[in-house]
Amino acid sequence: MLHPERSVLSVPGSRPELFEKALRSEADLVFLDLEDSVAETAKGEARRHVVRALQELDWRGRPRAVRINPLDSPHCYRDLVELVESAGNRLNIIILPKVDHPDEVRAVCLLLNQLETAGGIGHRVELEVQLETASGILHAAAIAAASDRLRSLVFGPGDYAASMGMPMTAIGMTDRWDEVYGGSRLHYPMHHLLVAARAYGLRAIDGPYADYRDLDGLRRAALQARALGYDGKWCIHPAQISVVNEVFTPTEEEIAWAKEVLRAYHEAEQQRRGATAIGTTMIDAASLRMAESTLARARAAGLGF
Repeated sequence: MLHPERSVLSVPGSRPELFEKALRSEADLVFLDLEDSVAETAKGEARRHVVRALQELDWRGRPRAVRINPLDSPHCYRDLVELVESAGNRLNIIILPKVDHPDEVRAVCLLLNQLETAGGIGHRVELEVQLETASGILHAAAIAAASDRLRSLVFGPGDYAASMGMPMTAIGMTDRWDEVYGGSRLHYPMHHLLVAARAYGLRAIDGPYADYRDLDGLRRAALQARALGYDGKWCIHPAQISVVNEVFTPTEEEIAWAKEVLRAYHEAEQQRRGATAIGTTMIDAASLRMAESTLARARAAGLGF
């Protein structure tokens, strides 16, 4: 079973004083960031901080994850080389931002193949890719199919809005433009990414919510992603973790209903009936699959039943 990924906490790689606090948090996944949260002049220093963190810190059983710089930057190749050569046996996940085309995934995988072989790395580093441009969303299915290293597609609402010329006050938050539009302006890219992820057996993770003090707004945004079927959401501050974990964990009522569906369906199956009902609600094979999905989420979240 994959490690749960309800809450994904981003930590600037240039702020080593924050690393241990983040790793003591209840986030399902913590990643150290070498991209947007790090100034251009601090990239090399941040890379060294991240290598030491991979080598020395206690990640509390989590996969060790790092977001590198995009492939079209002057930093990407150096990120890959230094991370894998210096700490490859301690590195589990690389997050690749601003992926526009499947060839970018293949290029990173080709370099990883070489680095892992040369370094005698005893495992394959997995990839999570961010789709955050018009081109990335357009090529979502091809990107999802590009490599068996992939484990998740991540939606990037801020850069997506910028690439579309979409006015947006803050990343992941609604504003007056949403009121004018009269609906969710991000529904299409989020749903398109989700379809691509599910078609190729990947997770779908929503991007961050910029105001870490606005927990009510965060809850609404997380609930919208959960309603679509997303597996989790990025957090930019530890204060957001508990809300996100709660939203992406099935409730006791959801689990109880799923168990009842399984009981009723298997009872009907034993009686050679293809469908049955719980009260006035019809139950069939599709209901069984929905119930199994709910229980799988609950088990991934560590709920015993």
